[in-house]
Amino acid sequence: MAALGWLTPRRRSATARSVLAGEASAEAARKSSQEAAGTTEEPQFPVHGDDRAAAFFDLDNTVMQGAALFHFGRGLYKRKFFETRELARFAWQQAWFRLAGVEDPEHMQEARDSALSIVKGHRVAELQSIGEEIYDEYMAERIWPGTRALAQAHLDAGQKVWLVTAAPVEIAQVIARRLGLTGALGTVAESVDGVYTGKLVGEPLHGPAKAEAVRALAAAEGLDLSRCAAYSDSHNDIPMLSLVGHPYAINPDSKLRKHARDLDWRLRDYRTGRKAAKVGIPAAAGVGAVAGGTAAAIALHRRRR
Repeated sequence: MAALGWLTPRRRSATARSVLAGEASAEAARKSSQEAAGTTEEPQFPVHGDDRAAAFFDLDNTVMQGAALFHFGRGLYKRKFFETRELARFAWQQAWFRLAGVEDPEHMQEARDSALSIVKGHRVAELQSIGEEIYDEYMAERIWPGTRALAQAHLDAGQKVWLVTAAPVEIAQVIARRLGLTGALGTVAESVDGVYTGKLVGEPLHGPAKAEAVRALAAAEGLDLSRCAAYSDSHNDIPMLSLVGHPYAINPDSKLRKHARDLDWRLRDYRTGRKAAKVGIPAAAGVGAVAGGTAAAIALHRRRR
């Protein structure tokens, strides 16, 4: 941490939390993938290509249409985990980040506490089991075929493929397993004796924390980041994309599209014109008028950009 001495105490604290979140996510991802593969650390597919290369995929609007956390919230609401009033607050808080495009510390803390309060006291195994059901109900049909094909190409070449997302790591691991990927880096919620405490380890895996997670995982896995690839739709993931030798902008937002063009990064867009205008909008069916209003606000914001 000595290298951080030039930062102000507040910036130093934020950087430390990003590092802690990234390292915790990397540890959880490696543990999960090793358990799935038994005693071997190798993926369960033939390794024909560069074993020091891997691919890192953002989840929301890159691999999956919409936000995984919102779909997960729909599933929890359906199962009576929280009331309509809490859903309204949760939906608005999720919309804030897309509408404002900034990370206001106080607002982020409020959103973080709201989400954690939903799972506090529940068992990790319970959320993992429910995550399997929610994937089938809301997520499976929202996987972008084009991005899925890119991930499969890396797998076919013998490379490991990881999801990197701010969604809870347990949900990210479910999605990664269902897609046949190596594993997932996600936000790590603290648990004691298998029960969620309502606290995070570090901070949500967002922005710089994603880059720290990828860096930590690459070091642990012996990867050469200059030979790795990363994929994302969001300018918030520029730190992660900038780490690797082969960055891709997938269904990019306007800021990432400009940045990618300026740096001659590869772009892929799997949306039609209508879908492109709506990318990032969580499906509102079945969750009430507030969520529907959130979707409309996001759509209006994106059309004006």
